[in-house]
Amino acid sequence: MNTKYIDLIDQTYFFPTEEFKLEDKTLHFHDIDLMELVEQYGSPLKFTYLPKISDNIQRAQRWFNDAFAKADYKAKYHYCYCTKSSHFKHVLDTALTNDIHLETSSAFDIDIIKSLKAEGKIKDDTYIISNGFKREKYIDNIADLINSGHKNCIPIIDNYEELDLLTNATYKQFKVGIRIASEEEPKFEFYTSRLGIGYKNILSFYKNQIQENKQVSLKMLHFFINTGIRDNAYYWNELHKCLKVYISLKKICPSLDSLNIGGGFPIKNSLAFEFDYEYMINEIVNQIKQVCDEADVDVPHIFTEFGSFTVGESGGAIYKVLYQKQQNDREKWNMINSSFITTLPDSWAISKRFIMLALNRWNEEYERVLLGGLTCDSDDYYNSEQNVNAIYLPKYHKDKPLYIGFFNTGAYQETIGGYGGIQHCLIPAPKHILIDRDENGAIQTRVFKEQQSSEQMLDILGY
Repeated sequence: MNTKYIDLIDQTYFFPTEEFKLEDKTLHFHDIDLMELVEQYGSPLKFTYLPKISDNIQRAQRWFNDAFAKADYKAKYHYCYCTKSSHFKHVLDTALTNDIHLETSSAFDIDIIKSLKAEGKIKDDTYIISNGFKREKYIDNIADLINSGHKNCIPIIDNYEELDLLTNATYKQFKVGIRIASEEEPKFEFYTSRLGIGYKNILSFYKNQIQENKQVSLKMLHFFINTGIRDNAYYWNELHKCLKVYISLKKICPSLDSLNIGGGFPIKNSLAFEFDYEYMINEIVNQIKQVCDEADVDVPHIFTEFGSFTVGESGGAIYKVLYQKQQNDREKWNMINSSFITTLPDSWAISKRFIMLALNRWNEEYERVLLGGLTCDSDDYYNSEQNVNAIYLPKYHKDKPLYIGFFNTGAYQETIGGYGGIQHCLIPAPKHILIDRDENGAIQTRVFKEQQSSEQMLDILGY
């Protein structure tokens, strides 16, 4: 009978994959022996595999460049990293080695930009796309960047007052973009995004506030929908509505030359994940070109703002199963040595699912379980995989430690979880290590942050 955990994985998924394989009876991630990491650094453990960041950036750049060549698309592609996905310095330093630009969303983001400029990591011609609702400090920081000579700082206008605030805060000429308030999917909780300006109002906004303004030129139209880039009628319909606005503006605004299609590329949340990135990019490029050719206007430069796609697949978390609780005749709870609420907040806040695999004991029998965290909160659990609606792991045995890994967790989890701050039930943030490769491809690891201590927490709490 096929009752072993390895049999289950083989029957359920195409395994091994480009990221995962089994070697010496333990799970390897990008050829990294994860049990060796546990032996060296312990658990719970967070890790970031830095080469995956560059890999995904370069893949997207290649796909867009190939699509431009196929379509004879006479413009440029610019890859922007959406910093709110992960603000950590090791992420930005790695991403910026790949000829990219940055998208910001708040005032303190600009302080990061200034720090990176001081280190020579970005130049005055690096595009800084500033999104979000802009309060006084954000406006002032953007103005400081423009006044310092950063010619490619482009604030994206989110509401009718921002342009006046920006022109009052800076004495130089500058470029802006306008964000479209896209309509959401019919099943969504609201009809129109709170971000940006409505489709029908953009043309009049340009005529009233920008067209005759000697200090400001419109460079970019910004388009993004909450559900991301998907091959469905809703996405293509919203894209075409955006292109109609672009063409109407372009005919009266020569300085408009760029279309920002935002982010939203999905990342792998299951070993059964399928998404044809190349097809989607080819189709987006072709549709933009077709609409522009029919209207006899030049095609725009295309900007993207990939956040999760950039950094998500670089991250992972490792836990140990501490104990098993048989709560009734059907439910077995495997208790981990950390908390899902504190370390994988998306798993309970928005029911997000990640790739989850055992690290060891693949050749032993499996069982169906629920996973529970350490907090005294009923929401601190993980109960299903993306495509099988259940969790199966090697059978618990108190004398045979079982380790499990959650993968592609690199976007948002640390910032949403309040990294370095107070966690629910005072569960400490786990040790975080960085994994890189040297020029010869050899794996290098180092500790980014040790596990949070009680002294650090008590200091925050004022004790």
